Amino acid sequence: MTADEILKTADSRIEKHRKADVTVKVVDRQGKPVAGAQVEVAQTRHAFLFGCNIFPLFSYQGEMHEKYGSQFAALLNYATLAFYWGLYEPERGRKGREEQERIARWCQQRGIATKGHPLVWHTVYPQWAPNEVDEVKPLLLERIREIVSQFKGLIDRWDVVNEATEPNMPVNGVSNWIQRDGSVAMVLECLTCAREANPKAFLLYNDWYIQPPYEKLAEELVRRNAPVDAFGLQSHMHRGEWPLERAWQICETYARFGKPLHFTEVTVLSGQHGWELPRPWRTTPDGEARQADYVEKFYTILFSHPAVEAITWWDFMDGGWQGAPAGLVREDLTPKPVYHRLMRLIKGKWWTKETVRTNARGEAKLRGFLGDYQVTVNATAGRRTQQFNLKRGKNEWVIRL
Repeated sequence: MTADEILKTADSRIEKHRKADVTVKVVDRQGKPVAGAQVEVAQTRHAFLFGCNIFPLFSYQGEMHEKYGSQFAALLNYATLAFYWGLYEPERGRKGREEQERIARWCQQRGIATKGHPLVWHTVYPQWAPNEVDEVKPLLLERIREIVSQFKGLIDRWDVVNEATEPNMPVNGVSNWIQRDGSVAMVLECLTCAREANPKAFLLYNDWYIQPPYEKLAEELVRRNAPVDAFGLQSHMHRGEWPLERAWQICETYARFGKPLHFTEVTVLSGQHGWELPRPWRTTPDGEARQADYVEKFYTILFSHPAVEAITWWDFMDGGWQGAPAGLVREDLTPKPVYHRLMRLIKGKWWTKETVRTNARGEAKLRGFLGDYQVTVNATAGRRTQQFNLKRGKNEWVIRL
């Protein structure tokens, strides 16, 4: 399909794959149907994960912290936390567990799902760590076991291995392990270790190298029944926005492995395109308009594809990774057009809030976006509010007054 065809058919796919029918049944204390009851159905959370990394949450103080946190929570329901080995454990045995626990608890209190990123990566490698495979491998497996176990219940999603197909890795313990055993064996062992540490965890393999080596790795992991729950796809567009046809084709290509797809690192600039340009690297009015227009189309395409379960932006504010103007908000945390555009989609066009009345059988039928809901019933027999989850398939919510 062309980009126009993909976009023109997106709403019908969203209607099919992101929504479900529900019957709300209202009964009185004796279980008899209540006709004519007013039923207010208000969505409170998407099942789909709309996220961003949340690394600097407590780097801000006072009013700026409140501003960052409130704007993040108003738009997003998913956060990626930093577990880079060289930053988490800059000196052997001195670990950053407390800082990540603090962020994870902040998210938990606000109903924001969390993911740790990454447990094993050849970059941000600690200076103290050995380069010999037989020395570093036990350390990395113990790191996986320790972190996944310690954060169980707070963080149950993990990018277990990051970028094992990278063609130009620096020489260190991780790259030497991949070189010696092969990427498939290395990734499989790390995933297995994480699964043993938390059998209920949701485990991802994540990569930027959207090329045949990744496809071969994914295919082999599935063939070997590896405990991988989703494939992570990075989409840093510093040099220019992807053609929309490419975004769709990537979804189609990786969907064939039968696993959910997570777009884990989405970057679209609102300033000059490029990598690591001289700073200050500023956002521009034209760039902000371009960013908002593209992101609306990009998110619509991903949200319409049945294999995609999550989209994570990178970074929330300008001046994050590489100092790029890639945020949803500016450096002073004022929202950019892209923030408002996504708000109109996520909490507007793709959000369900309806008021209906029950029929003679005490039933009210509607169709809504998958996720969590608060339902309030007002009738002469009484008033009641309950929480429900709208899932794929048949849904019947019964409220007894």
